[in-house]
Amino acid sequence: MVGSGLHAATSVRVSNELGAIHPGAAKFSTVVVGITSFLIGLFLTLILIITGKQYPSLFSNDTDVQELVYQLTPLLGLGIVVYNLQLPLAGVAIGAGWQAYVAYVNFGCYYLFGIPMALLLGFKFNMGIQGIWWGVLSGLILEGCVLIWIINRTNWENEASKAGDRLKQWGGEIEESEI
Repeated sequence: MVGSGLHAATSVRVSNELGAIHPGAAKFSTVVVGITSFLIGLFLTLILIITGKQYPSLFSNDTDVQELVYQLTPLLGLGIVVYNLQLPLAGVAIGAGWQAYVAYVNFGCYYLFGIPMALLLGFKFNMGIQGIWWGVLSGLILEGCVLIWIINRTNWENEASKAGDRLKQWGGEIEESEI
């Protein structure tokens, strides 16, 4: 849920900064949310690893289930780190006005790559639940990498100019500032 909150906040922050024609602030916000979300994900994963033997008993009394949860904890930790970074990056892209790109990236990486990979690893290669997790995580990792690549190639001054043009077109006011 931390990633979801950062997703919404980042989307608003980046769109506001671009609309105010502050490309440097939009880029800085992107870097800050990337680092912050990654560190929060690592912190939550650390808590999971430290309490790895204790927390499964909160959800089941069955020792077999508890052992399976314990074995899957490293994958859960990786998933938390990846998802905690991928969601805010999607928020950056949405805030920059690239909603369609994010939808295509999500569909391609997760639905066309991650889920089929999960099915192959889980059932064709008999990896079971771990294969399913690895497949889903591979889709999330790919999506995160694509979003990082897109954001890294962004010309923030150009995006701020486009946002200013959209504001003028729709009748909004923009403050005069330096790009």
